[in-house]
Amino acid sequence: MAAAGFEAHALGLARRWRRMRKNELARQIGVTAAAVSQYELGQARPSPAVLARLALALAMPVEFFASGFAVPATPGHAHFRSLRATSQAERDQAEAFGEVAWRVVEVIGRHLRLPALRLPHLDLPELVQAEDIRAAALAAREAFDLGTGPVPHMVRLLEAYGVIVLDLPDASERVDAFSRWYGQRPFVFLNPAKNDKARSRMDAAHELGHLLLHHDAEPGSQILEREATTFASDFLAPSTVLAAELPARLDFDRLNELKRRWGISLKALVYRGHELGVYRDHTYRRGMSLLAQWGLPEPGDLGPREQPSLLGKAVELLAQQRVTIDGLAGQAGLPPELARAVTSAGSERIPELESLLQIRV
Repeated sequence: MAAAGFEAHALGLARRWRRMRKNELARQIGVTAAAVSQYELGQARPSPAVLARLALALAMPVEFFASGFAVPATPGHAHFRSLRATSQAERDQAEAFGEVAWRVVEVIGRHLRLPALRLPHLDLPELVQAEDIRAAALAAREAFDLGTGPVPHMVRLLEAYGVIVLDLPDASERVDAFSRWYGQRPFVFLNPAKNDKARSRMDAAHELGHLLLHHDAEPGSQILEREATTFASDFLAPSTVLAAELPARLDFDRLNELKRRWGISLKALVYRGHELGVYRDHTYRRGMSLLAQWGLPEPGDLGPREQPSLLGKAVELLAQQRVTIDGLAGQAGLPPELARAVTSAGSERIPELESLLQIRV
């Protein structure tokens, strides 16, 4: 039955997730690379025996290849923070994880009503200037009812307004963060390897900028990345407010206070101070030089990074209805361990308390 209902797109999805080349997969299942290409293009259908070998080689249940999930209608493209530093295979795997996650979210949505998508619509002029981006950030803050103060929790804000936020599992450090629409929902993916609260907040705000400003834009442009960074900076700390709070001289005690208040890095504060005309060139260079000497992590730890929690809470509610992750996996056509990886990526991870006392007998 799975061979008769074979979906070509599912094969390419599984292969990209496993980061396997066509010739390598062909060798494992005993066909030519051309045959694998024909399967993925829908020009040929694997026999039941070949499909069984495909499932084994890609560590997917046979049902995955005929689960009834069409290609999600996806407006736009994925926006990666750093295309130059990220290989095509890494981007393909990250996007494949996104589509796998979309399947799990779709199945969860059959049982629970997830937060409605309520992102504001922002209009930009055809020729966009930096002040237009800053104005858009202020308009977004107003739509989110943030006032002029700090954003309490950037990731929770996205989740409350219908965005699915996930950590990338075992991500390469070169996959910084990215966002993409899958079906009718936007997804934001963060890299947990960069365990820094200021960084996680900036990454989440940066991806929000892409979602609000660059719906149909072709990704990869440094102009778009600068626009998203400008948006994120003013969304997290409005320029008009921050300029009045920055110390006129390079006072790192005061800058640390502002770091804790706004949840942004010292480096970002020094950069913004220069951008806003508070610090002259020589002051800016001296501040950046000091920060480079101190290295990472910066002074003034902000505590644990911001983490998603929506899918973890959904799993808890489903458990009360006796719907298990294994059950969700079956409905999505996924192996249980992959469905768990998705729900774990959308769950807040609390560090385990290890034994702090050694009991001597």
